[in-house]
Amino acid sequence: MKRFTSPESAGGGTQLAVGPVADCHQHLWPEAFIDELRRRSHGPRLRGWELLLDGEPAYAVDPAAHDLAARRAIDAADGIDLTVLSLSSPLGIETMAPDEAAPLLDAWHDLADDLERRDVDGYAVWAAVNVVEPDLAALATTLRHPRVRGLQVPATALLDPAALERLAPVLAVVQAADLPVLVHPGPATASDLVPGWWPALTSYTAQLTAAWFAWHVAGRALLPQLRIAFVGLAGLAPLHHERLGQRGGALGPIDPLVHYETSSYGMRAIDALIRVVGIDPIVHGSDRPYALPTDPGLGDAFSHALFVANPAHLMNGAPR
Repeated sequence: MKRFTSPESAGGGTQLAVGPVADCHQHLWPEAFIDELRRRSHGPRLRGWELLLDGEPAYAVDPAAHDLAARRAIDAADGIDLTVLSLSSPLGIETMAPDEAAPLLDAWHDLADDLERRDVDGYAVWAAVNVVEPDLAALATTLRHPRVRGLQVPATALLDPAALERLAPVLAVVQAADLPVLVHPGPATASDLVPGWWPALTSYTAQLTAAWFAWHVAGRALLPQLRIAFVGLAGLAPLHHERLGQRGGALGPIDPLVHYETSSYGMRAIDALIRVVGIDPIVHGSDRPYALPTDPGLGDAFSHALFVANPAHLMNGAPR
């Protein structure tokens, strides 16, 4: 991929902002987290390097995909300056009973401590929280960690306006910290007889679509300053705006604090979404190691927005 870290002129003489080339969404499991998954007797659990989930086919994990040194080398080769690592919400950890979730969440957040202790450049994490009985004071403390860039929540925790209202106290803590929220697919339900890609193309996209519509209906009124991003272009939910209008709703004004992360999508889907929500909300995320970072090839100015300016706005509230 091309770097966009130097000032250069766009059309009309506008100067492009300088900043890190960002990947807002990758996955990497720290060693302590892997150990906790292997201690478990039921899903989610690791048996050797085979991931067993209750709602998905068994998945063969590549050990190299969770080697931080190897990941740093790959990201450097791709020109990524800032990588934000995400807990795998389809594991269902955020929705477990609190006592069951605690050792896994602690092991996840230990990654932030490790990155800081080892002074690993260019890496940060999305925090995670148990959404069944959230500890709001502990969350506020976690969000103050220098390697924490915001909070990830599973889309299954905000599938309708009522669910979003229940989650609002958690989201309010993030808003008060002036940090963003990343909405990620949660646990799926699928048969062992379906292809491995099935949950990502059915359950995940449906969850994201429902979560986006819940936010569309109720989110901004509850949390007027929260920056929020939906993984996977929100399941392409904004593309349903014509159907929404036919069924009695309306898209309304574009919300400048709502962002759409691009993982697993390319030029056609991204271009289609731009035609509805514009360029400014689109932020790059790869979902590595499950997908690869790509530049959709929509021009240098857009690539700069995608990789630099828009992620800076999501993460920091920086001007575009």
